[in-house]
Amino acid sequence: MTITQSPPAPNILIVDDTPANVLLLVRMLAERGYHPRPVLSGTLALEAARAEPPDLILLDVTMPDMNGYEVCAQLKADDTLKAIPVIFISARHETLDKVKAFQVGGVDYVTKPFQFEEVYARVKTHLQLRRLEKLRDDLTHMVVHDLNNPLLVIFGLLNILEEGEAQKLSTGVRKLVTLARLSAEELRTMIRSILDVSKLETGAMKLQGEPCDLATLIRVAVAATQPLPGNRTVTVDAPDVSPAVLADVVLIRRVFQNLLGNAVRYTPTGGDIHVTVTASDHEVRVAVIDAGPGIAPENHQRIFEKFGQIEDPGHRQGTGLGLTFCKLAVEAHGGRIGVDSAVGHGSTFWLTLPR
Repeated sequence: MTITQSPPAPNILIVDDTPANVLLLVRMLAERGYHPRPVLSGTLALEAARAEPPDLILLDVTMPDMNGYEVCAQLKADDTLKAIPVIFISARHETLDKVKAFQVGGVDYVTKPFQFEEVYARVKTHLQLRRLEKLRDDLTHMVVHDLNNPLLVIFGLLNILEEGEAQKLSTGVRKLVTLARLSAEELRTMIRSILDVSKLETGAMKLQGEPCDLATLIRVAVAATQPLPGNRTVTVDAPDVSPAVLADVVLIRRVFQNLLGNAVRYTPTGGDIHVTVTASDHEVRVAVIDAGPGIAPENHQRIFEKFGQIEDPGHRQGTGLGLTFCKLAVEAHGGRIGVDSAVGHGSTFWLTLPR
């Protein structure tokens, strides 16, 4: 006889400083088969979430030690907790700042006094959405991992044709083989980005830190882009030697290559890309300035999100992973990354790493 185990009940963290509200929610959710975990303050909520990450959080807006917006912002700043859906709780007589609630990372809200069917419907919906997102990520990871080996074989065979058998091929066929090899190389880069983003998100990628000079690294990355198509140029404004940072050279070089590749992609023919390296007492800053179409402020954060793409005819669609990789790699080093841009005025992508 086969015994099938039921999946564990979804774990829901309830955060409210009013015991009566907490007890009501605990009873309501337990009756529907959920595993509720009540806490009475924002500080305790953060401790409980870090000790055992829940599947969903019901979070009161108004609490004395730390309000719900502050708790949510801290949750979203933690790589291990940021994917947990947060539903805000607000009394009907209170003013819920819905814009702020969504800006800090909330996905929904419910009001007190509770209508149980409404609470249950919203909880069920966001648990299902999270489950589907996890399934998508797991499937994506599995598919790209399985694609990697046959793609390596294709890439190797095209290299043999391009280099070892070139004399036997006509000029037209050689061009087709080169085009196929470049396309296979682009696919390899996409697959590596997906796998590396997954490793960085889960903390499975171990950094190989060593002292390095960012000015030298950026010059190496710029040299690798030469010659640029369309009479584009890259100028570098950097000291001969910048203050050393402790970094994984391979990862940070790839960050620079991604930022430069984007700058080249969006800078028009004949345009100039400007790179600067500056240092303060505490950090080294690199900025890549392009002459592209610019990015609207409301999209500044979205472009760094996984699979985040801009619905704009001026921006060609890629995998939506290049800037996600850059963000995760820089933050894994204790640094920061961002963009300053406005539509029609180009973009400045910048990053800082601690000295």
